[in-house]
Amino acid sequence: MTLNIGVIGTGVIGQNHIRRLGHVVSGTRVTAVSDVDTGRAQAVADKLSDIPTVHATGQELINDPRVDAVVVTSWGPTHEEYVLAGIAAGKQVFCEKPLATTRQACERILDAEIAAGRRLVSVGFMRRYDTQYREMKDVMGRGDIGAPLMMHAAHRNPSVPDHYTSDMIINDTVVHEIDIARWMFDDEIAAITVLTPRRSSKAREGFNDPLLVLLEMSGGVVVDVEAAVTIAYGYDVRGEIVCESGTVELSESPGPIVKRAGQYTGRVPSDWGERFADAFDIEFQAWADAVGAGTTTGPSSWDGYAATVACDAGLEALRTERRVPIVMRDRPDLYA
Repeated sequence: MTLNIGVIGTGVIGQNHIRRLGHVVSGTRVTAVSDVDTGRAQAVADKLSDIPTVHATGQELINDPRVDAVVVTSWGPTHEEYVLAGIAAGKQVFCEKPLATTRQACERILDAEIAAGRRLVSVGFMRRYDTQYREMKDVMGRGDIGAPLMMHAAHRNPSVPDHYTSDMIINDTVVHEIDIARWMFDDEIAAITVLTPRRSSKAREGFNDPLLVLLEMSGGVVVDVEAAVTIAYGYDVRGEIVCESGTVELSESPGPIVKRAGQYTGRVPSDWGERFADAFDIEFQAWADAVGAGTTTGPSSWDGYAATVACDAGLEALRTERRVPIVMRDRPDLYA
């Protein structure tokens, strides 16, 4: 069976996923696209060998009976509308993060999915599918190096586009570490603190760059996240878990390390696409396989809700320079 996928949002990441669904993932084809810029959507469609239908709106795409499942890669504030429409139509929805931009919007999605009586939404936190992160979780889970005590993480971008705002260091960048911390330790975040080190001279006026974010997990593990988005030298994601009798960490270089003439060199990825391309591929194949079997997989609406609530608390912590407790509603049985 081939799944007919409709993609809402044909920007950079939307185009990336359209290519993936058409040429990498087995059992899928893109049959419809939509974008607020209809001209861009048409231009993207015209480049494909099997030209998909271009819909004027996301709602129209969701209502198309030829669309089996929906991928949402549009601007964050539009996600709630399209995810709710997908749930109402009874169609599986893959939504790139954020699930929605406010706690209230996320809760409306939770309520709609609970009312539907089954999971219909998967949220695009692709790091859960990265081989290195999975191996790290497996090593820690075996217990050979004792119970986890703390995690050190870093997320460094060489630069950010003009539309990137200071708040996005929390809700667009650190959000990945927030989700990884919850997944890695199978635990919720109890509180968040944000520290502002010396400001980088490369940062735009008004930017708090870099930031140091402290996540206190409910079970006692503490995660520190260094976020620097104008670091210039490359896209560098790091992680190390310190346990009672050992550590496990991500490999620093994605390729071979060459040692020669008293020096050693390795490659630093240029951007997120290079570093996490395989994770995106694995993520979408897992989602397509699950949808084809009549279910879904991956991060849930609850995970999207928890990440948004934590980001909101992080922004409050940044503004107030205080430790902010994180308070969430009780987890519904659907997401147990």
